[in-house]
Amino acid sequence: MFVELGDRRFDITYRALVMGILNRTPDSFYDGGQYWAFDDFLRKAEQLVTEGADFLDVGGVKAGPGPEVTADEEIDRVVPAVEALRKRFDLPISVDTFRAVVLDESCKVGACIGNDISGFADPQYLPVAARHGASVVTTHVRIGPRMPDPTPDYPGGVRHEVTEFLRRRAEQALQAGIPHDRIMVDAGLDLGKNPAMSAELLHHSDDLVALGFPVFLSASNKGFLGELVGTDVDDRREATFGAHALGIALGCRILRAHDVQGNRRLADTMSAILEHRRD
Repeated sequence: MFVELGDRRFDITYRALVMGILNRTPDSFYDGGQYWAFDDFLRKAEQLVTEGADFLDVGGVKAGPGPEVTADEEIDRVVPAVEALRKRFDLPISVDTFRAVVLDESCKVGACIGNDISGFADPQYLPVAARHGASVVTTHVRIGPRMPDPTPDYPGGVRHEVTEFLRRRAEQALQAGIPHDRIMVDAGLDLGKNPAMSAELLHHSDDLVALGFPVFLSASNKGFLGELVGTDVDDRREATFGAHALGIALGCRILRAHDVQGNRRLADTMSAILEHRRD
C-alpha cells in the first residue's frame, strides 16, 4: 500500500509514518498554548523534524469546545505558520482544519494535506483539495467539531456506524477527483465517543483497514487512554505507545503524535517486526 503526500510517495506496506503535531492555539488540550509564541512554535517544529517526523500538522482551532475562532482568525494563525515551515523544512505540511477557505489559503503557501475532523462537512472542502492536488484525511465525528457530545449513542453499533461513515466520505473524495492514495481515514477517537467506544474502535482498527485506504491513528495522549490507565494528560506517554503499537499491528499506518522521537522509534521497531514476518 502507498500514500501520497505532496510530491512524495511512501510505501506503507510495513512502515508507519509519524506526523508531528504543531498547535497554533492558545488552548490546546495537550500543551495549553505552550508554543503559542511564534518563535517557540518554530523551535518546536525544528525539534519534531530533528526527531524524525515524516510530515508536520498545523492546527489553528482545537477540536473540542472553546471560544469561537472565526475563519479570518484561523487563517491568521495558520497560514503564516505554514509559509514559515515550507521555507525552513523539506517535509509535507498538513493543515488541521474543517474549513475549505483555510485549506485553500494554506495550500497557496505550501500545505499539501487537509486534515478534516468534520468528515468534509464544508461542501467546498473536497473541491478545494482536488484543485490543489492535496491529500485529505477524513475523520469521523458524530455531531460536529467543537460541539459537546457528553452522551454519544450509536444505535447501529459504534464500529459499524464509524466504518460506514468513513466509507461514504472516502467515496465522496474519490468522486471529487482525489486519487485513492491521497485519501486517509481516521476513526476520530474521543470525538463523540466515550472511553469504552474509543477503546473498542482502537481494538478493531482493522475494520477501517478493510476499507482499503491508509488508516490514520489519532490516539496520542487522548482522554480515553487516561481513563484506561488512570493518568493525567501529561502522563500518557506509555499508554500512547501501547495504543500505537496495537494500531500498527492491526494495519494503521499514520500516527499523529505529540512525542515524535518516541513514536518514531516505536514505528520503526514495528516496521522491522512486520517486515521480518511478512509471510
